[in-house]
Amino acid sequence: MIGRFLTSIGVLAVLAGPALAAEEAHEVGIFENPETWVAVSFVFFLVALFKPIKKMLTSKLDGRTEAIKSALDEAQRLREEAQHTLAEYQRKQRDALKEAEGILAEAREEAGRIEKAAAERTEELLRRREQQAMDMIAAAEAQALADVRGLAADRAIEATRRLLTDATAGDGGDALVDQAIQELPSKLN
Repeated sequence: MIGRFLTSIGVLAVLAGPALAAEEAHEVGIFENPETWVAVSFVFFLVALFKPIKKMLTSKLDGRTEAIKSALDEAQRLREEAQHTLAEYQRKQRDALKEAEGILAEAREEAGRIEKAAAERTEELLRRREQQAMDMIAAAEAQALADVRGLAADRAIEATRRLLTDATAGDGGDALVDQAIQELPSKLN
């Protein structure tokens, strides 16, 4: 800023130089020349405006500097926050992968237990069904044996009835029935 001011003064001096040279040729004093006073008043004007302009430019530049610094600080804070969030999500992803592997291993173990239990239940069911079939066969054999015995008993009774009917036909049969009736009370006790 000061360099600009000095450059401005140098430009004024260069502009005022030919005017001064022309006046020296006429032998007029430097302070009697109106251009000299215009140049001096211009220099005073610039000096008078230098402080407010400098103050305005400095405050403007300081405000801009603060705004840029604030924006940089905010960007740095956001960057750190984003890195923290990224690290947190990466950690969560690793934890989720470990948890998924654990769940998968647990599911495999559970599937093995279920498979083993199903095999045991199937084997037990087959044994029960086999036992039921054996029991049904035994019951059918017992029923068939009972039916055969019943049939044999019915045939034997029928044959006995015919024999007794034939043997008791007539007077001899009445005597035999009377004797059986008399023996009945002794056989019941």
